[in-house]
Amino acid sequence: MTLRVEFEEICHNWGWFLTLGIILLILGAVSLGAVSVATVASVVLFGWILVVAGAFEVCTAFLAQQWSGVFLHLLVGVLNIVFGIMVIGNPLISAGVLTLLLAALFMTGGLFRFLAAVTVRYAAWGWAALDGVVGMVCGALIWSQWPTTALWVIGMFVGVTLLFRGWSWVMFALSARHIAHGMDMFGHGHPQRA
Repeated sequence: MTLRVEFEEICHNWGWFLTLGIILLILGAVSLGAVSVATVASVVLFGWILVVAGAFEVCTAFLAQQWSGVFLHLLVGVLNIVFGIMVIGNPLISAGVLTLLLAALFMTGGLFRFLAAVTVRYAAWGWAALDGVVGMVCGALIWSQWPTTALWVIGMFVGVTLLFRGWSWVMFALSARHIAHGMDMFGHGHPQRA
């Protein structure tokens, strides 16, 4: 019964999901149009998230003074605040460091996916191996063009992610709309067959 209520609620509010998708598509297009600005904005936002998270961590440590792990909790919070302030104060240097970390992540993750696919040879292992190779190549390309890539890689990734996320919400909303039109005016009935 609960699933049916949630399903009807989704179908009834499909317009909000469509709006969300369109906004994300616009933000993705803007990010891809100004990748350097999107990179700096993303890095600064990341820095502020660290500062806020660290502040909450410190406050929680003071509230739980009787806990044996309070010192470690306090230390992590302070480190988050310090690191966040450093990121906010030097967004271009931070973008460079984060870009190198992304390159290393792509290369090592791609290598492990490739080796796992070739070694285990599970169903459709060829696609997984190709995914690993693509990851390694992307990481190597980012690494080989560093520090130039620091100006655009993060912004491009954010833009592409926003575009795909927005498109998926648009398609979800249109599907919900299609299903909603298959119900009678009281929300009962069955979806129309295609």
